[in-house]
This record gives sequence, C-alpha cells and structure tokens, in this order.
Amino acid sequence: MPQKQQFGLWKSPITPLSLARGFNFSDLAWDDDGTLVWREMRSARGVLVVQPPDGQARRDLNSEFNVRAGVGYGGGDFTVSHGFVYFVDGDSGRIYRQPTAAGTAKPVTPAFGRAASPALSPDGEHLLFVHTYEGQDCIAITDAAGGTWPQQLVAGDDFYMQPCWHPAGDRIAWIAWNHPQMPWDGTTLKIGTLLKGEGGLPTLGEVTPVTGDEHTAVFGAQFSPDGRYLAYVSDPEGWWQLYVYDLESGEHKMLTGGEAEHGVPAWVQGLRTFSFAPDGKSIYFLQNRDGFVGLWRVEIETGMQTRIRIGSEYTWMNQVAAAPQGERVAVIASGGRIPPRIVTYDPQAGTRVVARALPEDLPPKTYALPSPTTWKGMDGEDVHGIYYAPQNPEFEGVGLPPLMVLVHGGPTSQRGASFDAQAQFFTSRGWAVLQVNYRGSTGYGRAYRDKLKGNWGIYDVQDSVSGAQALARDGLVDESKMVIMGGSAGGFTVLKTLEDYPGVFKAGACLYGVANQFTLAADTHKFEARYLDTLLGPLPEAAEIYRERSPVFFADKIQDPIIVFQGEEDKVVPKNQSDEIVAALRRNGVPHEYHIYPGEGHGFRKSETIEQFYTTLERFLKTYVIFG
Repeated sequence: MPQKQQFGLWKSPITPLSLARGFNFSDLAWDDDGTLVWREMRSARGVLVVQPPDGQARRDLNSEFNVRAGVGYGGGDFTVSHGFVYFVDGDSGRIYRQPTAAGTAKPVTPAFGRAASPALSPDGEHLLFVHTYEGQDCIAITDAAGGTWPQQLVAGDDFYMQPCWHPAGDRIAWIAWNHPQMPWDGTTLKIGTLLKGEGGLPTLGEVTPVTGDEHTAVFGAQFSPDGRYLAYVSDPEGWWQLYVYDLESGEHKMLTGGEAEHGVPAWVQGLRTFSFAPDGKSIYFLQNRDGFVGLWRVEIETGMQTRIRIGSEYTWMNQVAAAPQGERVAVIASGGRIPPRIVTYDPQAGTRVVARALPEDLPPKTYALPSPTTWKGMDGEDVHGIYYAPQNPEFEGVGLPPLMVLVHGGPTSQRGASFDAQAQFFTSRGWAVLQVNYRGSTGYGRAYRDKLKGNWGIYDVQDSVSGAQALARDGLVDESKMVIMGGSAGGFTVLKTLEDYPGVFKAGACLYGVANQFTLAADTHKFEARYLDTLLGPLPEAAEIYRERSPVFFADKIQDPIIVFQGEEDKVVPKNQSDEIVAALRRNGVPHEYHIYPGEGHGFRKSETIEQFYTTLERFLKTYVIFG
C-alpha cells in the first residue's frame, strides 16, 4: 500500500546523482556498409560510438577528443562515409578523420577558427564544412585526407547551414541567411555548380536560388540518392511542411500538410527531421502534433503516407536517418516514461534498441506521463503546454500538490513529450509540473510562433501566469505553493514574472537568465546579435522598450524568494547579467541565493554541477515553498 505523505516531500528513487550520471544523444549517422555511429554527451565531453554492421560490441571511436562543433550554438559535429568518421574537435576547432574499423585520428583542417557540418563528396575526395573566423562565416572545402589547405568556397552571407552534395558530385546545396533574420524567420536555399579548380579543389560556378526569402524559413536540405530531387522543409503555408524540388522539371511539390510541424527551429547545425530512403522514391519524416512526434514515410510520386510504428511508448523523436541499404531507419527516441534511446526499425526485424542514455533500472510507473493541455491566455487566446501530474507508486499525496512551472529557453523553442528528467525529478517528489509553450513557441504553426515578435516579456510572462492560475482554478494544484523556473530566455521570463506579478508564485528559480537587454544586445554572440530586433525592436529606436523589458531596472519590484544559477564562462548570457540582478536583490533585501559554477557555460554539462544544482534547488524549495 502506498503511504500517505504531503505532496512535495515524497522520497524519490530519481536522485540528483542518478540524473548527473546520465547522458544525452545528439546525433547519429550510417556509413555506406551499415556501420552506425552516434554521439553521446557524457558530462562535458562529446564521445562518438561505433556500432559495427555485423552486430559486434559497440565501442568508443577514441578517448582523446571532445567531439563538439563550434559554429554558433554548435551541432553538426560529425559525419561518416567511405569507412571514415570526420569529426570536429571541441578544443582546437579542427576537423579530424579517423577510420571506423581501426586507426588513429588525423587532422584535416588547420587550427584556426571553428568548423561544423562536415560533408564528404560522393567520391570521398573532398570535404565541405561550415567555418567561422573573426566573425566571418563561410562554406569551405578541403581535401578529405587533409593534404591541402582549405579554401573558401561560398561567402557573402552572414550565416550558412547544412551544406550537402549532389550524388553526381558536380553540385552542392546550402541554406543561408542574414541579419536581422533568425533561421526560423527567413532563409534561402541555394544550389551551386562546381568547377574544376587549380590545385585540385573545386571552385564555385553558377549559383541558383531555389526557394525561401526574408519572410520564409527553409530547413534541412538533402539531395535524393538518385539525384533527381532536392528535399527541404519550409513554411510558406504557415506550417513547416516537407517539399521536394524536381531538378529536372524545376517544380516544387509539397508532400505533407495539415496543422502539424515537420521542421524545427535551427538553433544548431546538423538538425534533421527527414531522410531519403535508399531508392530515392520515398522519404522518412518526423511529424510534430501538439508536442508529440511520430515517424512517417511518404511516397514522392503518389504522396501516400504511412505511419511507421516503432512503438507507442515513443512520443518524441529526432535525427531520423535511413540506412544506405534496405528499409532500416534509425532515430533518437524517447517518451514520457522512456529515457532517450538509439532505436532502429526494420519491417522484418521490428524495433531494436541499440543504446540507452540511462540504465533504465526504475520501473516505468515511477515516471509521470506528459499530457497536452490548452488554456485561455489573459486576452482570451489559446495557449499550449504539457502537463504532468505527480507520480510515485510508493506514495499517496495529502492535499493539493505544489506546482512547478517550467519555462523553456530560446525563446523560440518548445517543450514536447520527450523524456524530461527535470520534470520527472519534481513529479516523483510530489510536484505537479506545467511546461509552458507560450505564444512565440514552435510546434503550433508560424502565426503562433510570430506572436512573440515585439512581445517578449509580455506573452511569455502572461501565459506562464495564466497557465498556473488555470490549473489552480481547476483544483489540480495548491495555489499557495506555485513556483516558476527557467533558463536563459526562460530565466528572463522568471525574473519578469516575479516583477510584474508578485505573489502569484511562492518562489522562482532563474538559470543564467537575461537581466539586462542592453547588455545582451552588446555582449551576446554573432548568432543572436540581432535576435532582439524582432523580439523587442531595433536600437536605438526601441531603447525605451529595452529598458522596460530589462528586469535589472525593476528588481525592486521582486518580493518573492528567488534562487539564481550561473555558469562562470557563459558567453551567451554572460555572468555580469546575473551579477547585476543579484546585486539589486541584495540591495532590496529580497530572500535569495546565488550559485556560480566554474567551468560551465550556457547550460550545465558537468555531472558534478548537475548533481549540486538539483541538491541545492531541492533544499531551497523545501525552505521557501514546502515549509515556507
């Protein structure tokens, strides 16, 4: 029999130490012979793992390098082809080449600037990659064996992403965009012909824009294996849909439809939501409805779609990759009660789990299930989110549970039905959890996403408050024990909410949150240097709005206890942002704690940091909320 215990005080088998020991999968890729390679984030290190095609034991590719690309927020860390893995070393920024079977890694590019998204030519002779140096981005090309100095191939735009080769090797495609657009605002897909250059490296010939503009987002270009099509995701109809461009006829064909998303915001390089089948006649793709993601296959000629049922327990997937032969497809998959896994599916063999991010030594009933929810915002418009009820088979709650409102970062992002260790940490301790996909989030169409333009600090704040209050009105949570927590842009929402709606939340937790919009605009990295132009407005014209939306100038309005966490080496939201807000809290006598983590950047990666974070946070919540 479950024992009765006050919500928020349940003893949980999900410990801070167990969360710190887990790791994440970020990408996977097939080699031509069926070798599967994936990247694991183990504490602060990126490690490549190789699974041979004959089913022998998987192994780490090497232990010397921290595999981590360095353009923007990262991503596009490696590729594999012709028996070699090409990966970016996070310390030097160089691309290395290493055999999948045996052998050591050798450098392909020199140690200057940062590289990402390596792409090997069909003949294995040349390597494309995105490169950044002293604020200038380009697509470069080099000899795949590292025998020549790299050359700039494509330049002139502010940003580049996802370069890829036509199977004939005579053309390439890429996505580009310029300030002040972000990649989900407006990008252009282009095709360039390659000419034979002196010294052995190709040069760029004629460039043809395929689709996209300043107001249309294009994502994820791939050529079909037979060379006839160029597939991409775009949103001219208001939702991210899958298209193919017929290179023979010049026609564009939309393969998906309806109110569902088939792309994601390109915060990092190398994101992938579709993959051609080996015959080039069909495409595997991921479809997102209300934060729940499924795997589908569509026939290009007929448009017929088939749901690929890899298992009902998987409600979130990413980085889909079709094997080079047969009908196998691999994804990174998880669910409300299923931690991340590398999963392969074959019509004959069914679903196979290749790797697990956690030991999975806890029964599934330990975990809470995510449920999509919708409520009315303060102006009557619909707002979306994901709700978790408290869940722990060992306990029965007394009274109404406390509520943890989790605000995602970005702010152009989405909380979905993936395995969320943070949410499970709270629900297993007797908390209800609401993940707010406020207006401005992705996953609900472009019109919903664009609502945050000019309204950052308004809709995200209002929707977090109205969501918590809706749950309280419905009798699902204790209105006197509600907490709001978020990181980065979500941390900004926490600060602004505590200022504008004091007393609604019993406490707040701010992780490396934006406190001063002027400082953010001046100090942040190139990728987001003009992001605020759309969220708030361009400077200097919008200076008054920047001041109104900077929590540091109104910190005297904060009354509720708050705990602040900050990475000492954060280059996106530098430490001085948290320093400023904490100084204001101290002057005003607001109950607060401030925790700085050396060696951490924007987001915590070290296992010891994660363990200390959860331990500290739980103590703070017991002090100021459960017993406050």
